[in-house]
Amino acid sequence: MTRPPILAPISARILTRILDAHQHFWRIGGPGQVWPDADWPLLYRDFLPDDLRVATQGLDMAGTILVQSQPDDRDTDWMLDLVADDPLVLGVVGWVALEAADAPARIARLAARPKFVGLRPMLQGIEDSDWILRDTLSPAIGAMIDHGLRFDALIQPRHLPVIARLAERWPDLPIVIDHGAKPFAADLILDPWREQMAVLARYPNIWCKLSGLRTEQAQGQSAQALAPYVAHILSCFGDRVMWGSDWPVLLHVGDSYGDWVNDALRLAGDLDADGRARLFEGAARAFYGLEAVA
Repeated sequence: MTRPPILAPISARILTRILDAHQHFWRIGGPGQVWPDADWPLLYRDFLPDDLRVATQGLDMAGTILVQSQPDDRDTDWMLDLVADDPLVLGVVGWVALEAADAPARIARLAARPKFVGLRPMLQGIEDSDWILRDTLSPAIGAMIDHGLRFDALIQPRHLPVIARLAERWPDLPIVIDHGAKPFAADLILDPWREQMAVLARYPNIWCKLSGLRTEQAQGQSAQALAPYVAHILSCFGDRVMWGSDWPVLLHVGDSYGDWVNDALRLAGDLDADGRARLFEGAARAFYGLEAVA
């Protein structure tokens, strides 16, 4: 079967080194894999490290952060095994059932894996917006802090006040908001997302990913319509903003990897060389505790 194209020409204006703070791999029918299904035709196939290498040809890749896409221990174990010896993937963000009695022990075992850097409990799929504040999760969150792990917050705007309370309760827990908290970009709605994001930015342990915004738009909407969202994220979080591709989910809107790099550069405005380096590499290194390179 012929694969759908995943490569588009990389623009010559992409002149910055990239540490992708957010990308995914999956194998259809693989361990714990339930999404995507056939309702997502552009995504319903295997996406593995060699596919990412093809998609990023022509870019100066420092590496990537591989983020879980399945709420299943088997998927996390599969990812860690898949990239154990792959120099492109610098860190893995996995999943743990945080309410389970053995969650602290599971977290300790994962933290012993060399590339394991954090957890993402997929809050967007949990009906109870306050779930992460339950006392039953305290042992797991405490274990994350003890082992120096990061918390990826896959959230929607309904969770923004909750994340503020989480940051207050656990000031030593590094938190990053995935995909700008998925604002209602398809309808060009800014408030109350705008005010709530500004509140979150006051907490020094909260960072933000400039990722996933294209898939919050309606089909056919221009990336330029994201300008007020991107400007607000950068204004609020400053050097705590990190770029992520959200590849291959990005393909769902018809964009290539290089398209989003170019769009993000344009939407970010007139960044100088230091600003580009921080957005596209330095912030992710700092947040995930990766070694700096010369």
